[in-house]
Amino acid sequence: MSGFFGAVSHKDVVLDIFFGTDYHSHLGTKRAGMTLFDQDTGYHRVIHSLESGYFRTKFEPDLHRFKGNAGIGIISDNDSQPILINSHLGKFALATVGKINNIEQLTKRSLSRGSQFVETSQGCTNPTELISKLICEEADFVSGIENVHRLVDGSCSMLILSGDTILAARDKLGRTPVVISKSPNGFGVALESCSFSNIGYQTMSFPGPGEVVKLTADGIETIKPAYEKMQICAFLWVYYGYPPSEYEQINVDDSRYRCGAALARKDQVEADFVCGIPDSGVGHAIGYSNERKLPYKRAYTKYTPTWPRSFLPQDQSTRELVAQMKLIPNETLVKGKRMVFLDDSIVRGTQLKDNAYALKQCGADKVHMRIACPPLTFPCPFLNFSQSRSTMELATRKAIHKLEGNENHMDEYCNPTSDRYHAMVNQIAKDLKLDSLLFQDMPDLIEAIGLPAERLCTYCWNASGRF
Repeated sequence: MSGFFGAVSHKDVVLDIFFGTDYHSHLGTKRAGMTLFDQDTGYHRVIHSLESGYFRTKFEPDLHRFKGNAGIGIISDNDSQPILINSHLGKFALATVGKINNIEQLTKRSLSRGSQFVETSQGCTNPTELISKLICEEADFVSGIENVHRLVDGSCSMLILSGDTILAARDKLGRTPVVISKSPNGFGVALESCSFSNIGYQTMSFPGPGEVVKLTADGIETIKPAYEKMQICAFLWVYYGYPPSEYEQINVDDSRYRCGAALARKDQVEADFVCGIPDSGVGHAIGYSNERKLPYKRAYTKYTPTWPRSFLPQDQSTRELVAQMKLIPNETLVKGKRMVFLDDSIVRGTQLKDNAYALKQCGADKVHMRIACPPLTFPCPFLNFSQSRSTMELATRKAIHKLEGNENHMDEYCNPTSDRYHAMVNQIAKDLKLDSLLFQDMPDLIEAIGLPAERLCTYCWNASGRF
């Protein structure tokens, strides 16, 4: 998905940018970059690939070369950023989070206007450079950001570093969060609020959809008000978000506890203990355990020193290897036991099938799977979560094709009261070798998050919410 961090201060912010950006490492492993601005030396930027290492190890050797009282950093899914632009708006650095579905059309539009593209992303247009072109079509930054909102099909939140000023602009429907904070000497902005506390920042506010906030060392100012409509990604609370973070003043792990409890209230399966698939499944499992008064045990432990998130490698065989290697089963706890496992979601089902197989190999009696969200049925068109997946890679679609060979009744497969929905769930359980499978109902998920349904994007579950 990608995540960014920015800070402006009366003091040097190099370490703030370094550590604040690093706290977004769970959101991407492809590319990362930092840009600092110093009044005497101007802009300094470094970008590294993270495919063979981690953010801290890649950027720590560069820290002595940085200085400045303003800066931005980003960990990105694909494209190299921040990028540096010299334009009629002045020189500025830009970092973006989102997805541009109409990138080819917008690229042709820019080329037809005599524009050129320098940076590429895997041989294609660099999305962040394209956004910079759209901004620079207008006479000022705010008008340029509004131009992005008008033209981009998808989502785009951004940070603009213009000298010792940062402009933080949230996506027009607020699909990704932007959080403002205060430090003793200035102000910060991030996607994940958990990046603030350990470096001396305190969360201040949550800009609304489309809102643009100007940050200087002396204060913050909303220079473009928020739009009324908001559809923040509900999957942030289910999976993406780091447990201590808050979006719209709603804590991630607190929401996951409520999510697991909701599943427990609808479940009477007999079990000896509850376990969560690390990392994001743990909060859901604790909520389930507390509600049903079943002990929580770690039947799986994640080996954290070297293995990153398994969904990020683009190659399927690599994903399967990482998924297998990073989780170690505890045979002593598992043998002869009936267990309820909680996980955030089922996408392809590859990792879960391997997990269930390993548990049975360790002597587990029963493996009952409980999923914290409804079945993922539609690839996300707004964030990069599903960018490498065709629809037919989804476990739901594979099950539907086994049942019918077509997709003529998708409304029924998304309806948890229909016979087709139950047949699909049973087929998924069969495919993944599970003794039983239960998904969260949409109303319970919405209640666990705590926002009105119309303020959430639930497209990947029911294809609704695309304005």
